[in-house]
Amino acid sequence: NQVLEMFDHAYSNYMEHAYPADELMPLTCRGRVRGQEPSRGDVDDALGKFSLTLIDTLDTLVVLNKTKEFEEAVKKVIKDVNLDNDIVVSVFETNIRVLGGLLGGHSVAIMLKEKGEYMQWYNGELLHMAKELGYKLLPAFNTTSGLPYPRVNLKFGVRHPEARTGTETDTCTACAGTLILEFAALSRFTGTSIFEEYARKALDFIWEKRQRSSNLVGVTINIHTGDWVRKDSGVGAGIDSYYEYLLKAYVLLGDDSFLERFNTHYDAIMRYISQPPLLLDVHIHKPMLNARTWMDSLLAFFPGLQVLKGDIRPAIETHEMLYQVIKKHNFLPEAFTTDFRVHWAQHPLRPEFAESTYFLYKATGDPYYLEVGKTLIENLNKYARVPCGFAAMKDVRTGSHEDRMDSFFLAEMFKYLYLLFADKEDMIFDIEDYIFTTEAHLLPLWLSTTNQTISKKNMTAEYTELDDSNFDWTCPNTQILFPNDPMFAQSIREPLKNVVDKSCPRGISRAEESLGSGPKPPLRARDFMASNPEHLEILKKMGVSLIHLKDGRVQLVQHAVQAASSLDAEDGLRFMQEMIELSSQQQKEQQLPPRAVQIVSHPFFGRVVLTAGPAQFGMDLSKHKAGTRGFVATVKPYNGCSEITNPEAVKDKIALMQRGQCMFAEKARNIQKAGAIGGIVIDDNEGSSSDTAPLFQMAGDGKNTDDITIPMLFLFNKEGNIILDAIREYEAVEVLLSDKAKDRDLEMENMDQKLSENDSHKQNSEEATSASQDVGVVSEEPEEGENSDVTDTDSLSPAHVDSDSISVSSQDSYAPGTDETSAPEPACTQGDHQPQEQKTETESNSKVNWDNKVQPMESILADWNEDIEAFEMMEKDEL
Repeated sequence: NQVLEMFDHAYSNYMEHAYPADELMPLTCRGRVRGQEPSRGDVDDALGKFSLTLIDTLDTLVVLNKTKEFEEAVKKVIKDVNLDNDIVVSVFETNIRVLGGLLGGHSVAIMLKEKGEYMQWYNGELLHMAKELGYKLLPAFNTTSGLPYPRVNLKFGVRHPEARTGTETDTCTACAGTLILEFAALSRFTGTSIFEEYARKALDFIWEKRQRSSNLVGVTINIHTGDWVRKDSGVGAGIDSYYEYLLKAYVLLGDDSFLERFNTHYDAIMRYISQPPLLLDVHIHKPMLNARTWMDSLLAFFPGLQVLKGDIRPAIETHEMLYQVIKKHNFLPEAFTTDFRVHWAQHPLRPEFAESTYFLYKATGDPYYLEVGKTLIENLNKYARVPCGFAAMKDVRTGSHEDRMDSFFLAEMFKYLYLLFADKEDMIFDIEDYIFTTEAHLLPLWLSTTNQTISKKNMTAEYTELDDSNFDWTCPNTQILFPNDPMFAQSIREPLKNVVDKSCPRGISRAEESLGSGPKPPLRARDFMASNPEHLEILKKMGVSLIHLKDGRVQLVQHAVQAASSLDAEDGLRFMQEMIELSSQQQKEQQLPPRAVQIVSHPFFGRVVLTAGPAQFGMDLSKHKAGTRGFVATVKPYNGCSEITNPEAVKDKIALMQRGQCMFAEKARNIQKAGAIGGIVIDDNEGSSSDTAPLFQMAGDGKNTDDITIPMLFLFNKEGNIILDAIREYEAVEVLLSDKAKDRDLEMENMDQKLSENDSHKQNSEEATSASQDVGVVSEEPEEGENSDVTDTDSLSPAHVDSDSISVSSQDSYAPGTDETSAPEPACTQGDHQPQEQKTETESNSKVNWDNKVQPMESILADWNEDIEAFEMMEKDEL
């Protein structure tokens, strides 16, 4: 009854405030219409101006015994819904939600019509709409591989001049492999074979492209070549429903080849990915190597699939782990780490955990799972319910809401929760006569013997290399799984009952940590600083050693046997995995190349070029080849966070200011208002340098930054001090801000040398002009936390990662090289092969503290070109 009341609250608010829009926005009590609301990126690809939520909810109404409402809803869909909109939608989402919704509605409509009381007027109208939609999706399959394009225009198809789609090259495995149930059902219902043929061809292609030694598939595949674009493999986002549809296609269609494929994959999953109770992503070519240190919430469907497979023990274990995460955070975060901390904090009211709870209850009959369902209901009412429906959680830690109620919430969540608590007499039909699609739509099992347009053949002979001795060729009967042992499930759960609490590092205050009282949380890769002796000691304890490479980097290698204890060895392994993840993440981020600050005044004349980080706002120096040239001036206050008090000194100059205490964009606005023609922010972290830290780009403040028109660059402390020292020495210092170094001013340099009469002055001048700043960036792992100002609100993001900077060890495990900052001698930068004994200072009384080496301009430019090429290749590089 509580589930029914909650459903009514959600459904009636959608119909009252949102229909005919695709979704309800429960915080603002209005419909979400694509194009009228700010774009949410790929999430909006599910919206097609076809009353998505109503279509997705059709068969839920019948499951919940709301037949009158169902009849009215079907009439509304037939009368109001238009499928011929000029709008680009996701093939995957439209298939599972809209095509599946129409077919599920048709399935229960003909069932009700046969019963004789409702839907007597119904004449297959929903099926006609489904067929129309099926034909609209077919143009997406116009590829040589048979894999569909990820998006299609409902009106114009793909690659039509007005389609605005068809240029994509990649799709996710689940996107291409989650079509067979709906497309085959459409073919079986209508007798038109083309839909089933296309879906089978896509599945066949993915099967052929599996990694043959591991039998795993990647997350993303090129739809033209079949090459794996993302080579990590798991059972969560991007792959999940591909596995689900292989097993369910066997159930619905009776084709042995689907079961054999599923069993082959399942064997690989249990061998490499399943680490009970965890399910961890791995690399398809190196399946013993974990690809992530976190799990996503979509894998919560997998215990339910394991029940269908008949493998109950791991299903119980994983489900119990997920339930403990829910008890900790009230909902399942979108992603959480292997030590059960929040990785992505959103929760869009996903139903996968409720789905697995239902299947486990059906399989075990254990009332424990009714208590789990009760917890889900209480949490939804307590934390997600709002006056106008149910709102997704923006952050499970704070309980903040998002103005979003996805259609799957009505299509799946209430269906599974109702079925969990319903007795047979509460149902007006036998649910066992149907199979659930991934969107929980109902397709009747009698389709397996209807309109068999595809010749069914056992393809076992084609897979002779597989050992199928352990394959089950029938589906398990839940009624005889546990005939004599009702305590079976509890005996499996018992050892795991504290797995989340025991794994979570105990939170302690900074004060306690500094006093040394209480256990310290394990060292995280993102916090690691190579210059911190305490961190190095922790690494040693975890069995991680540092190897100094000739190019100035440090290679991390773990030997588990050298760890102080088995727990320390585990911490070390996790640290290494995080370091790999961090590096991989950095490489995939689309970032701007570095910029240049060139000192062009006497006595430098362009010889000194400093590597600078770009800004995501202000003048784009790559589009202004001449750059911005001007004398520099220090602002007051030096942080630039309030109105500039010395505007006369800053006007028409390039302003120098210190990082910290406010957002970069705020600094830019203040100096622009004071009349500055550009700005340089200098890092306040003593000793930081582009030689030993990753380059950053300055992010905006989350607001519109179009009002900022001057160029802004970021210099690390060492490079910034070069300019500050030059000001102290020569007072008037002129610099050029540009996208790359310009040729130095030889004419002015020669004239300056002729005018010089004082030998000692001349000698000093030559010393200064020979100083050069190496702009080759060796950017390694970001050492966040290096900044001493904990409250610094400047927003930094990594701007450049050298793709050659990852060093691979053949030892037990490895992590990318990290810049050595703790060594007394400077680390070599790119192109340097000098011995580590090189001198760091020339004369002790020298006021200008620069590296005493000259690098020709051609070499500088070549270095930069290498960096930029490496940056462009990042997306293609594999760890």
